[in-house]
Amino acid sequence: MHPLASTEYCERMSPSPPNGPSTPETSPSTARHHRRARLWRRTRARLRLFRRRMHTHPVLHLPWRILVGTAGTLIILAGLVMMVAPGPGVAAVILGLVVLSTEFRWAQRVVRPAQVWFRRAERFGMRVRADAVRRYRARRELRRKRLSSG
Repeated sequence: MHPLASTEYCERMSPSPPNGPSTPETSPSTARHHRRARLWRRTRARLRLFRRRMHTHPVLHLPWRILVGTAGTLIILAGLVMMVAPGPGVAAVILGLVVLSTEFRWAQRVVRPAQVWFRRAERFGMRVRADAVRRYRARRELRRKRLSSG
């Protein structure tokens, strides 16, 4: 067994906050969000560990690459079909390239600009959402003041 192939390594890779009583100012939705985030970190660490095992295993390395290449190619082909027929064709092609980029450097170079664009769009969306929430709370507070004074 590979020296790094253990769940102990998984836990070291993805430190999680201790499981204890939440602080009083933490809302249940925040606690739920932290649980989901912790679960996602652990899942990602386990997937990284699985991929590392596949890459270091002398027999499974090539079949793994063939499997990922076949899956990515099928997703891309389905996306090309969906460009003609109804369906999310462009999204499927990008998803297929993302799958291929996990194993092939050329696909990673193709997908990189889309990843950069996605991160920028995500940050912009978070900024817009934060501004909208801030404006909503300010209006709500103003209405409360009017109702209490009037």
